[in-house]
Formats: sequence, structure tokens, C-alpha cells
Amino acid sequence: MNRKLWVVIHRWLGLIMAGFLLIIGLTGSLLAFYPELEGWINPELYPTEQQGKPMMSLAQLALRAEQLQPQAMATRVQWGAIGSRAVYVAPKINPETNQLYSLPFNQIFINPYTGEQLGLRQFGAISQGMINFMPFIYHLHYELALSDFGMWALGIIALIWTLDCFIGLYLTFPAKSFSIKRQRIHTKKSWLARWKPAWLIRWHANAYKLNFDLHRSGGLWLWLILLTFAWSSVYMNLWDTVYTKATQSVMEYKAYWTEFKPVDDTTNSPHIGWLLAEQIAQNLMAEKATTQGFKVIRAVSLYYNKSLGVYDYRVRSSRDIQDHGGQTQLFIDANTGAFKLLLLPTGQYEGNTVTTWLFTLHMANILGLPYKVFVSVLGVAIVMLSITGVYIWLRKRISRSAVN
Repeated sequence: MNRKLWVVIHRWLGLIMAGFLLIIGLTGSLLAFYPELEGWINPELYPTEQQGKPMMSLAQLALRAEQLQPQAMATRVQWGAIGSRAVYVAPKINPETNQLYSLPFNQIFINPYTGEQLGLRQFGAISQGMINFMPFIYHLHYELALSDFGMWALGIIALIWTLDCFIGLYLTFPAKSFSIKRQRIHTKKSWLARWKPAWLIRWHANAYKLNFDLHRSGGLWLWLILLTFAWSSVYMNLWDTVYTKATQSVMEYKAYWTEFKPVDDTTNSPHIGWLLAEQIAQNLMAEKATTQGFKVIRAVSLYYNKSLGVYDYRVRSSRDIQDHGGQTQLFIDANTGAFKLLLLPTGQYEGNTVTTWLFTLHMANILGLPYKVFVSVLGVAIVMLSITGVYIWLRKRISRSAVN
């Protein structure tokens, strides 16, 4: 294909993405420090850790949430990165009207030492004030705060971004010259020598050349991590469609959406209650740890997936790579307690290992503070690449208009 055509494609794909990448870059810079900023903004939701004092279990917290808010049904209990115990809830069905209760919240924060309710919020609803600042930033980053439409829109942008990473890389390669004079010069230089200027920035050049170099050179130096974030964004937004099919086409990959089919359940609660589910899951996880050769470090979350009729029990194990949390998953039937599936973040299925690395790198949940800072700066760099790309296009457009 003609190089000029690739230039046009790169230009228009970049213009399509620019506004979206501005939002993604700016919000991503903040989200790299999500736990720290969340704890700083809402300290009342995160009690101080009390060494040696027993904490309520995941199941006990779920039951406590339902006791505190009788119209709510606990769906997930999660141990956060800064020591929180958040219980996610959904409205129960009102037996008198057969309709769902109306709840202005979907999160209950509970002190795991005392059972005291610390706060309520509808995750991401900025109308509730600063309590939802970081969740709102998360929603902007993940779905433009537009629910499913925004999620799909950003998923498509992530696909375009992935494709454009390769187009942009190709356009930095030395162009073939049809000038006899230039051909003679090029024959004296290696291909790498002719590619070298693409990596350099002319800091004292005019505005156009400086912006062009920042765009080209910045994209080159950051190319691998940009591609990682672009493709991991496809996973974040199009996990059960594009990402799954693409990954399964080249390696073995399993997830709960590939293994379970939706069930029709109109009840308020499963046959297996929270306490029994936790006990069964703990025993099965310990058994699998022995047979699969990994070590359980601590429980992370217990999730009742009503649509699939399963409990999802997650722990941090020796197979996890992230700094905090855990993605070692075990699923049991919510009505019988039967074992359904074990998914290890690494060392089980090749596709799952790759996905774990993509997810962990994207979430800045590895390599400690230095990588968090790098990801935060990367967000600013993405904004810079978008702005310089638009600037280059505008300058060329103005120049063409002047000629005409």
C-alpha cells in the first residue's frame, strides 16, 4: 500500500481518537494512584488497621450489610488495597409488589473490627459529592460515565488505538527514495542509521518541527507500553467478545464468561448462604492449593454472581503477581456448593497468564511506587501525543488552504 495512504489513515484515526485519549490520559494519570487518593479524600471510609484484633470474615460482613440495610442484598464483599471492607449490594425484590426496592447506594462500608457502618455511596455518582470523586474518575476512564454505550465506544477506540500503534511505527521507518542523488547517499548509510533521526527531538527547532518530533519520537520511545495499554484497554472494555476470541485463537484462555451460561433466578438469595459458601470455598481452595502446588496467602473477595448462579471466591496466592489484591479464583455452584472452576492468574493457562500481566500493568499494580509514577506520567504523555497530532494536522491544513 502507498505510504501516503498510510499517512492519511494514521492522521484520521488519530483525529478520531484524540478527544477520547485526552480523557483517558488525564483520568489515567489520577487512577495510577487510585487507592492513595481515595483514602486521602475519604478517610472516614477506611478504618485504621488494628494489629492483633480479629476482623469479621467476608461472609460475616455480607450478612452484616444485609442486617444494616434490610432492603439490600449483598452481592460482593471485597478487601480493598487500603484495608477497606466494602460490601457491594443490589436491591432486593419487594415481596408485596414483586418489584425491586429503590436504593440510592450500591456500596456499604463497614468497619471489619466493630461491624459499624462507615458510609454509603452509589459508586461513581458524582452528584453525591467528593465521596465519589475517584469512582467518577474511574467511570470516566472506563466508560466515559455513559454506562454500556461509553464502554463500547472506548472499546472501539482501544481497537483503533491498537491498530494505529502499528501504523504509527511503520511511518517512522525510513522512506524509500526515488531520487538518484538520495539513493546514492542512502547506500552509504545503514537502515538503522537512517531510522535514528526518528528517535531524536530537535529541541531548538521551530514550533512545527518540535511538535512533529515530540509526536514521532515520543510515540517511538513509548511504543511498547502504548501498545500494551491499547490492547489491555480492549480487554477492559471488550473482554467477552473481541479480546476473548482473539486470545483463544492463539493460546488457551478461560474465564467465567467462557465457561458458564446465564441462569434464570428470581429469588432474593441463593440456596447456599454466605457463611456456608465461604466455608465450602475455603476448603476447596485449600484442597486445590495442595493438588495444584500453590500457596494461599489471604482471602480477597467473595462474590455472588446471580446471573450465573455461582459464588466467585478470590484469594491472593503465590500465583499472583500484583502488589496488592489477588486474582486466584474458585467458583462453586450457589445452590449446591459443588465445585465448578479454578482459575489461576499465572502458570495454568497461557492466555490467562498473558491477561494477568496486561491487567496488572494497566492497573499500575506492580513494581511499587516507581511504576505508579511512570504510569501517571504516561497518561500525560498520551495527552501530549494527542495534542501534538492535532497540532500537526491543523498546521498542514492551514498551509494547504493558504496555497489554494
